[in-house]
Amino acid sequence: MIFDDVINNPLPDDLPEALLPAFSRLEPFALLLKDLHTKGWSIQDDFFSDAFTDKLMEEVRGIQNESMLQAGVGRKQDHQVVLDARRDYIKWIDPINETRKTFLDEMEALRVVLNRQFFLGLFDFEAHFARYEEGAFYEKHMDAFKGQSNRILSTVLYLNEDWLEDDGGELVIYDEHDIDRELGRFLPKKGRLAVFLSEDFYHEVKVAKRTRHSIAGWFRVNNTTAKTLDPDQ
Repeated sequence: MIFDDVINNPLPDDLPEALLPAFSRLEPFALLLKDLHTKGWSIQDDFFSDAFTDKLMEEVRGIQNESMLQAGVGRKQDHQVVLDARRDYIKWIDPINETRKTFLDEMEALRVVLNRQFFLGLFDFEAHFARYEEGAFYEKHMDAFKGQSNRILSTVLYLNEDWLEDDGGELVIYDEHDIDRELGRFLPKKGRLAVFLSEDFYHEVKVAKRTRHSIAGWFRVNNTTAKTLDPDQ
């Protein structure tokens, strides 16, 4: 994995407070960096404060289905709606109010720290709210294919109060060397953050038994050339 090539020394047990996004606690932040270094993926609970997570929950709950897009596969001109593959609705996040701007600012702070720690060359971050109605899912897939995408790290922040095992909708992450072997199943409970290498890990969303909300995001590099403009979203 790319982290093995760029980190020669173990990460410190206590990181300076200046490196922490404002809504993060030290422990999950430090564990996130250690996980990415050692295995390329991480699941951390309560990454943001309850108060800020509640604000994000209010944001997504206030979005009507009619103003969301049927999620598809591919980007820009290659985008296609494939209901057999995924059935969620999305709304791209722009800094149109204080809550959305703060979220993007905090992920920007995380981008800076990731570049400082791992020399990834991450250029920007894009994200959307995602809504899975009852019966919705997203089949096993990879967010990026080696050499064909600018997405380096995938993130998912879950915004669901009192989520139970019987509610389904788990995130399943598969082994990078054996795509049929599960590394783990994780309920989409409020405040849980998943981060993983976009080009290395297949993952899926199991069928949700109730409405399920999250924020999916990607840290990206800039693949713009003299002949091709690197698109966002």
